[in-house]
Amino acid sequence: IPFYKEMCKGIQAGEMCEKLVGYSAVYKVCFGMACFFFLFFLFTIKINSSKSCRAYIHNGFWLIKLILLAAMCSGAFFIPDQDTFLNAWRYVGATGGFLFIAIQLILLVEFAHKWNKNWTAGANHKQMWNGLLALVTLILYSVAVAALVLMALFYTRSEGCMYNKVLIGVNGGLCLFVSLVAISPCVQNRQPHSGLLQSGVISCYVMYLTFSALSSKPPETILDENNQNITICVPEFSQGLHRDENLVTGLGTTILFGCILYSCLTSTTRASSEALKGIYATPETEVARCCFCCVPEGDADAEERIEKRGGQTVIYDEKKGTVYSYAFFHFVFFLASLYVMMTVTHWF
Repeated sequence: IPFYKEMCKGIQAGEMCEKLVGYSAVYKVCFGMACFFFLFFLFTIKINSSKSCRAYIHNGFWLIKLILLAAMCSGAFFIPDQDTFLNAWRYVGATGGFLFIAIQLILLVEFAHKWNKNWTAGANHKQMWNGLLALVTLILYSVAVAALVLMALFYTRSEGCMYNKVLIGVNGGLCLFVSLVAISPCVQNRQPHSGLLQSGVISCYVMYLTFSALSSKPPETILDENNQNITICVPEFSQGLHRDENLVTGLGTTILFGCILYSCLTSTTRASSEALKGIYATPETEVARCCFCCVPEGDADAEERIEKRGGQTVIYDEKKGTVYSYAFFHFVFFLASLYVMMTVTHWF
């Protein structure tokens, strides 16, 4: 990495230099990715026709775009003033990561809402769907409660760790509050298909975010009886090994790829834009099925019937307009680049 020795001298990192330089490399690669998607976000604003010149660039020129992305990521390593760049970019990353978490929460609610509505529709014909709904909800809440208890055991102690206690207590209380709101008469009247499944999904995700915050927080040190510095408020198995940090990175990556997979299965790039406006478009004639994410046969409109050309199945075409918002697509990937950057570097 260029400027390696100069950077180590400048920040006086000592033994931590290798880790910090590794973190700064992640920041630079993700800076290139974020710039790439942000430029395309600006480029694709208000594209209403797939036949426009800008739409052709969005849907093609893959080799040129790949070279541009690689050039941006490589060029970020040659930014002259490293200290100023890292200090400024981490605040941009924290803001973008926060916004991406908010979008993830909304899309998780949309996913759980669709799940709940689909399985509730089957309960009118078979009680099995009610049983499955109750079982999944019970599993989700069991995972959330178990995570809360484990974090209380490993990240707190009788003396000290006040920050950790407040964080676990507040987030646990908010999950309970969300669960009560989900089954309140006010919400039930406006959203009849709302229930504990949605709050269960969100509670599990909030427990992951809490775990991410606790593992990223700098450890506290106190003096023991022998006047020796000891680390507290971190699990013993993670000391020196950073296993909890690796677990957070693994879980974060799994959730991110899960969201991308769900988007691919449901063509939810269009539904995502609607979900952010509070519109949960679901067909009224629901047919309950385990694989509710996949689009069932016959769901397309009469004007969007499946066309078979060259062995490919086309469910949506863009003859009349764009199927999804191109600008929204790139903006979400811009925020996702910042979220990945912050997760991998444990929020600086």
